[in-house]
Amino acid sequence: MKLGMNMLLWAAELHDGLLPVLESLKTMGYDGIEVPLFDYDHDYTAWARRLDDLGLERTALTVRTAADNPISPDPAVRAASVEMNKRAVDCAATLGATHLVGPLHSALGEFSGAKPTESEWNWGVESIRPVAEHAEAAGIMLALEPLNRFELYLLNSQADAARFCRQLDHPHCGVLFDTFHSHIEEKDVAGAISACADVMVHVHISENDRSTPGAGLVYWEEVFRALAKVGYDGWLTIEAFSTILPELTAATKIWRRMYDSEEQLARDGLAFIQSQLAKHAL
Repeated sequence: MKLGMNMLLWAAELHDGLLPVLESLKTMGYDGIEVPLFDYDHDYTAWARRLDDLGLERTALTVRTAADNPISPDPAVRAASVEMNKRAVDCAATLGATHLVGPLHSALGEFSGAKPTESEWNWGVESIRPVAEHAEAAGIMLALEPLNRFELYLLNSQADAARFCRQLDHPHCGVLFDTFHSHIEEKDVAGAISACADVMVHVHISENDRSTPGAGLVYWEEVFRALAKVGYDGWLTIEAFSTILPELTAATKIWRRMYDSEEQLARDGLAFIQSQLAKHAL
């Protein structure tokens, strides 16, 4: 089991001002960080060296937009999605990441006003397949993230995400389980984990208000008990958001500060996860 922290709590891109934060996260006991990949021209080679020097492993996260939507009816837009996802894979590999995670399967914030069609579903599978093949060659594991119904509409439940990955049937493409989204969409959290256990390759630890894990309403006992039952032993990465980044406010709907400081959230969140791991013998 490895414990990570998503850097979106501080910034949308790695920069020199984050070095004290990164050093602090390592000192706290984090194994690694999750790096947002939104600028595919960033110098990830240099950051790979810096993170190696700090002893921080990494995963990476990206999203798709209307301009490169994998389920667009426009073949050119779908082709753009394949290209952009492949570029993200290349950036993740250059960074030295092991996983590329997020809603790679469809555009964030784009809605048709109806449920997914069979064509959209198949376009999604067809768009991700070449990305999974590219990821295998790069040594990257894709973790497709189902989001709640207010953020996208192709994959909302863990069962649907698992069905999508089973249809794709590629060893370098699995699903991500996120405690925030699951507590909106699922009736049975333990059942949701069980439903995707065979293809689950990443976990986001996120409180119901996106702040400090353990300080809200998520059914943590059920989550950790279920993770232990299915034998999950991958990354547990805290994903929390702040009001620091205006570019993310529209997507995350974070309008107010819900923690004392970013350091407090990272420290208390890590301690909470460690207590749960000990309690459930994970």
